[in-house]
Amino acid sequence: MVHGTLLFLGFWGAVAGIALAFIAQRYWFARAWRSAGRISHRSWRKTARVGLLIVLAAITLSALAGIVRNLRTTVSYGSWWTAFFGLWLSSSIIAYLLIKVIAGMEWTWIRLRSARASKAPALPQPSVQIAGEVDHSRRNFFQAAGFLAGTIPFVSFSYGFMQERFGFRVQEINIPVANLPPALEGMRIAQLSDIHIGSYMPVAQVRRAVGMANELGSDLTVVTGDFLTARPDPLEDCIKELSHLRAPLGVWGCNGNHEIYAGAEQTAQTLFQKYGMKLLRSQNAELNFQGGKFNLIGVDYQRQRTRNGDPAPMLAGVDALVRRDIPNILLSHNPNSFPRAAELGIELSLAGHTHGGQVRVEILDDDWNPARFLTPYIAGLYQRPLNFSSALSDKHLAELFPESSLQSLPASKIYVNRGLGTIGAPVRLGVPPEITLITLRRG
Repeated sequence: MVHGTLLFLGFWGAVAGIALAFIAQRYWFARAWRSAGRISHRSWRKTARVGLLIVLAAITLSALAGIVRNLRTTVSYGSWWTAFFGLWLSSSIIAYLLIKVIAGMEWTWIRLRSARASKAPALPQPSVQIAGEVDHSRRNFFQAAGFLAGTIPFVSFSYGFMQERFGFRVQEINIPVANLPPALEGMRIAQLSDIHIGSYMPVAQVRRAVGMANELGSDLTVVTGDFLTARPDPLEDCIKELSHLRAPLGVWGCNGNHEIYAGAEQTAQTLFQKYGMKLLRSQNAELNFQGGKFNLIGVDYQRQRTRNGDPAPMLAGVDALVRRDIPNILLSHNPNSFPRAAELGIELSLAGHTHGGQVRVEILDDDWNPARFLTPYIAGLYQRPLNFSSALSDKHLAELFPESSLQSLPASKIYVNRGLGTIGAPVRLGVPPEITLITLRRG
């Protein structure tokens, strides 16, 4: 019953999304068509309208190609037009919604003002009335607000597309790890995540990121899932490029949710093995660094709901992989596995999945980040006491223990990588794509 309800909601959610995209495109095309009609020169006017029809046809064909592409047909990936189409679609929908919000505010303001005026006592009208003085002020304000609402998404998304999308940055961080042997002090781990090779991430950019990671001279390199976005994406090209990563302790990985969506979990593991790397699927490996040992664990993407809609057991079976004699490092794409990992006694988790929100906007000294709706672990370093029940939220733990007590308890840590690629819209704003260099310290 619950599974049927989820399918029903998913279907109608997809229908609503397609309908919104269609309405937004119709709105912008109608505005552009009217603007072209105001051109005084007849030949230029015709040329502008023919150009609009060509653009409309291209957008329609791109949308259809995207649908066909997900049906396993051969459609080119990584082209500039595909990325531009994604940019236009996302920014035009958001701009349309903001314009309609402004229009709704104006409609509400007029209705409230009319209701207030109808309740006020009638006053004698002056013999000479200045018509529309207040209305002009109101109209100018809402016109300006509507113009900004329609312009800002296009400008900001274009900047995020051209400037920030491939602005890979190295994020270096020291992480104190509980129970870390002296020999592992200073061990360096390079982490990449969420590559999403395909329409928005060409092979050349993956190659560049691999080169940047190799320059860090890490002792261990890990890749925490989402190598591709959809079935037709070139998974083998991605993993072949990743095989050029170099680290004395090897290159290790885990699957993300998009490997599940594409049905590519086993294929990814096979390709890792083919190219001399190791992808862990509910598996562990004991590694040795300068005489100190640690236990590396990897799991597939951890779903939070079963197909029936019930809560899914997090990190099921991983308790048998956890070592008590040496520290444990977990590769888990979904950071929401962290409370369970801390409960199991895993000292360090490495995750991705969130893209750091991909778009972060500061409004009135408050950061707006869409990843907040998915997880409390958005990006960067977080900690919880080791061996405490995962049923206790971070907020409950803070209420149970003074901050000084929490700081003194042995802690489990998680680092959430902001990822390299993009999903939905080929845009990064305020969240640069990241290559992480982690240095382990004794905690």
